[in-house]
Amino acid sequence: MSDIAIVQATFGDPAEAALVARKLLEEKLAACTSLMPVTSVYRWQDVVEEAAETVLTAKTTLDLATQVAARIAQLHSYDLPVVERWAVAVDDAVASWVRDSTG
Repeated sequence: MSDIAIVQATFGDPAEAALVARKLLEEKLAACTSLMPVTSVYRWQDVVEEAAETVLTAKTTLDLATQVAARIAQLHSYDLPVVERWAVAVDDAVASWVRDSTG
């Protein structure tokens, strides 16, 4: 088993999420991106809100995870984009594909 990183953020506009996903791939920062519709319930400026959002998930290397998170934040339209990242264990073949796709 090897480790890769998952970087994730939510977007209010599915088209914006798709644009950022493609940018990450074009810039070889991610090997794969996924987009999923979700309903987010959150507190913002002391009010509980509910909104339809799109989750962008990117598979990348551990070495690139911080750079991917920074790039997402740079391209994001939110005042405070929440960009999460964590290491995940995958089969060696998957880790090799991620490294090859981002190298």
